[in-house]
Amino acid sequence: MSQTSSDSQLNEIAQLGENTFTLSRFPLKQKNASLQAWDAADEYLVNYIEQQQLVENSSKVLIINDGFGALACAFNHAFIYHLNDSFVAEQAAHYNLEQNQLTGENTVFLKSLDALPNDLDLVLIKVPKNAGYLTFLLSQLSKVLRQDTPIIAAGKVKDIHSSTIQLFERFSGPTTTSLAVKKARLILSKQHNKAQGSKFPITWPLEKTQFTITNHANVFSRDSLDIGARFFINYLPQGNKKQRIIDLGCGNGVIGLTTLERCPNALVTFVDESAMAVASAKHNVAANLPEQLENCTFLHNDCLTGVESNSADLILCNPPFHQQQAVTDHIAWQMFVDSFRCLRDGGELRIVGNRHLNYHEKLKRLFGGYKLLGSNKKFVVLSAKKRAL
Repeated sequence: MSQTSSDSQLNEIAQLGENTFTLSRFPLKQKNASLQAWDAADEYLVNYIEQQQLVENSSKVLIINDGFGALACAFNHAFIYHLNDSFVAEQAAHYNLEQNQLTGENTVFLKSLDALPNDLDLVLIKVPKNAGYLTFLLSQLSKVLRQDTPIIAAGKVKDIHSSTIQLFERFSGPTTTSLAVKKARLILSKQHNKAQGSKFPITWPLEKTQFTITNHANVFSRDSLDIGARFFINYLPQGNKKQRIIDLGCGNGVIGLTTLERCPNALVTFVDESAMAVASAKHNVAANLPEQLENCTFLHNDCLTGVESNSADLILCNPPFHQQQAVTDHIAWQMFVDSFRCLRDGGELRIVGNRHLNYHEKLKRLFGGYKLLGSNKKFVVLSAKKRAL
């Protein structure tokens, strides 16, 4: 059995600039010292800002894509707008502010699709791995920033390419990079260019259906149906039975949307930790099956945290195997554990996954067994039912 949400969290001491903080990757349930709540890019960015004296108590600073709140803690003496697409990252920032006795009164939390403030003195960005998401962010910034507002981004050297620099030059203005320190680098720019739009959200037809799918910038496989979902669609339920179904890790909602079409009496809950994913899923139900919208719930959440136990008949899941830039199976394990708790006796968890991930071992350990519904060279579809205790 996995660790639960009541387990103690890994806390580490972070030296960021002139200050020391206790930081945790809350709410991740993984006791692994290598998974610390900050990285060399955070350290580099904080040290640079302090050396250049760019943040005063009166400064208004927008922090984007702060992984676990390290930057929110480091600059809490200023007025912070903290923007993130990730529910986990936002909750981690709340947790780490509290752990360090920082009230958070100076911090306004924004989601990725919220309107940006127009009175900023400085923008700090942790470079996202998704170039489309970065494009969207820089486009939005170009519409609200005053001329000469500094934009400073930080990331791993391997994640900052010439194309990354070109994006900053296109949307903001002349851009330079720092020397590399501990395999991290800074991108230094100022807002000069006029407001520019981006291609996001993207809309495309869902193959073999009448549906049109809209994807926001930070949604997985935003340009087309991903191959795992394409295979999983062949094994989705159908019928007129009234049942409670959860599309866990819903992304753009294709799995739940298809299930709604095949199970018109179902009550479907769409859950994802990405705000853009949840917004995409809701838009896609409203656009394609508007008469079914009242039968749907949309949750921006960390797996099934807070969802009622023994409440679901069927959970459908295409688990991710990375959390931000860390490749790990702990998210899938948390999804399976949460699903076991939320399923009623006799309820079913049905998943698709890459063959090499060996999810069948986890299902066997947790549910006591599993059934193979289908497979090809790359994927397997597995079913596990919750037995009455």
